[in-house]
Amino acid sequence: MREIVHLQIGQCGNQIGSKFWEVIGEEHGINATGFYEGDSELQLERINVYFNEAHGGKYVPRALLVDLEPGTMDSIRGSRIGALFRPDNFIHGNSGAGNNWAKGHYTEGAELVEQVIDRVRNESESCDCLQGFQLVHSLGGGTGSGMGTLIINKIREEYPDRIMSSFSVMPSPKVSDTVVEPYNAILSVHQLLENTDATYCIDNEALYDICFRTLKLTTPTYGDLNHLVSMTMSGVTTSLRFPGQLNADLRKLAVNMVPFPRLHFFMPGFAPLTARGSQQYRALTVPELTQQMFDPRNMMTACDPRRGRYLTVAGVFRGRMSTREVDEQMLAIQQKNSNYFVDWIPHNVKVAVCDIPPRGLKMASTFIGNNTAIQEIFRRVGEQFSLMFRRKAFLHWYTGEGMDEMEFTEAESNVNDLVSEYQQYQDATADLDWDEEEEASSSPATTKVQSQMEVKLETVTETSQETVEDAEHTV
Repeated sequence: MREIVHLQIGQCGNQIGSKFWEVIGEEHGINATGFYEGDSELQLERINVYFNEAHGGKYVPRALLVDLEPGTMDSIRGSRIGALFRPDNFIHGNSGAGNNWAKGHYTEGAELVEQVIDRVRNESESCDCLQGFQLVHSLGGGTGSGMGTLIINKIREEYPDRIMSSFSVMPSPKVSDTVVEPYNAILSVHQLLENTDATYCIDNEALYDICFRTLKLTTPTYGDLNHLVSMTMSGVTTSLRFPGQLNADLRKLAVNMVPFPRLHFFMPGFAPLTARGSQQYRALTVPELTQQMFDPRNMMTACDPRRGRYLTVAGVFRGRMSTREVDEQMLAIQQKNSNYFVDWIPHNVKVAVCDIPPRGLKMASTFIGNNTAIQEIFRRVGEQFSLMFRRKAFLHWYTGEGMDEMEFTEAESNVNDLVSEYQQYQDATADLDWDEEEEASSSPATTKVQSQMEVKLETVTETSQETVEDAEHTV
């Protein structure tokens, strides 16, 4: 089986992660104590992708729960699904990272990281064929960002050929939890750029908007937000867990979605999203799903895809449906909105179709877009970062943990490079081909330059001639 090892780090990561296990458990018919109560053979067919089978038919999530303080762990242990997880896989420190990336990455986190990697090794060795790792964390705090990136680096060293995908909660413009968020986020993105194969960028503000505008929830709780994220997470790996007509795994997604190694930051989305009261007024059809998943209001990242262009897109459809209809609808969207897709990557939409829909729905689809508009997030956080860094505000908390200012400067320029890379590919067109380039080299502009050079050479020889004559004259 193509197993996945799941890690959740920090408070945010653990809360989203435990919601994810609730959703996955329901889909596979696993109850809160880990025993099967499902109604279909298919639920157990590939259960090993996320669960290990333990003594007496109990299924245990292949998950590691990591935090630098015990609080979040205790609340998960005491929650409805607390008995699901293996007690050895709860790994926590006692001091906390105090929203400080340096504590998570260099001091407190570094003390705990060996223990984590040891458990990762343990889980990986019991796999038949490890597909990759998925990591859930936030970039604004200390543990998820600092220790999260440290764990990614360590896993990358040991398993360089496995897919590393991360679900990262980005800081958003309106919802900020901490003052030093820009520092933590930029230092993390600097690491994610080099060490992940796919990063799904999720954003609290976008999630609030979906809950408020689309789902008509007047007071969304973190539970509602986390449920949205877990639906997307379960969608991304659907075709690994259930039989389907067109399969996509983590590696296929990465290969089809990442045109250049650094541009692996995706915008996730989900459809159908409908308010409870208005469900009966909508038909769940393939055209409706396709329409909705490309709708900017369904994106879980607070940037507008209409301001950029899609480099690549993947759609994972779930439920009994005609693949022909799916292909036709996807093609129609591309043709209708061809300006929003780059023209130098033909057929840049990947599709997967799986027969089993999520719980309680007849059909659904998960959207993953690699859009150049995501540079807005990095640009915005980068600006906030440089405002503080120019004045060296709050910097002593980081240098006190042994960090160097150079590291900040490096991270900042790396993220600025990423932004300009996105911009460069947004403006790129498919027009210029080889013959034109050759013509360009012999264009009027170049001949003009050549003639100017010749004129300059002539004047130089004339002046040298004059100096020779002058010299003779004086002699």
